[in-house]
Amino acid sequence: MGRYFYSEVHINSPWHQVLAAFWQRYPNPYSTHVLTEDVLYREVTPSNLLLSRRLLTKTNRLPGWAECIFPTHMARAVYILEDSIVDPEANTLITKTWNLNHGTLMTVVERCMFEKDHSQPAWTKLKREAWISSSVYGLAWPIQEFGLARFKSNQAKAMRGLDYALTRIQTEAPPHLHDDQGESAEKQKPSPTQAPPTSAQKPSQFV
Repeated sequence: MGRYFYSEVHINSPWHQVLAAFWQRYPNPYSTHVLTEDVLYREVTPSNLLLSRRLLTKTNRLPGWAECIFPTHMARAVYILEDSIVDPEANTLITKTWNLNHGTLMTVVERCMFEKDHSQPAWTKLKREAWISSSVYGLAWPIQEFGLARFKSNQAKAMRGLDYALTRIQTEAPPHLHDDQGESAEKQKPSPTQAPPTSAQKPSQFV
């Protein structure tokens, strides 16, 4: 059946600042397990949606009991694909990530929605879901339990990393970026990304 995770948090920053921090959150001292990030594809659609696909490389240290079971030459890096959609009119950022390797050992699919909190316009609401599964016969349950525990730990670090990026942005941003104005500079942020896509072929999946 796999394991399921859900959380909902409120971030004490307006959506446009959270969006900027999302793109600038690496590197940070809380996510040293994230080694690289590369943009594979980016497009602004006719309806003004920003579509992005990125490849992240992260370390993948196994627990002690797994070191005794799985081959020592097993790759310790995990490759993560991240699709995202930014809707500047609706003030939403939706992301979906999943691992490309080690799928038999464990698959983790995560979906996040960052949206403006209309009841508190200076805040942003984050809904996070994750599905964790394993196909290792006889060991699926402990692997999934380990995966869920590690996911929770990594998400706590991710939130600290996002806060770190937010603090940096709020410290360095010009005064008008500290307001929650409808026509903030962050709404115009996708404009520089209207350069030709980095990939000639549009990916088939976007969140």
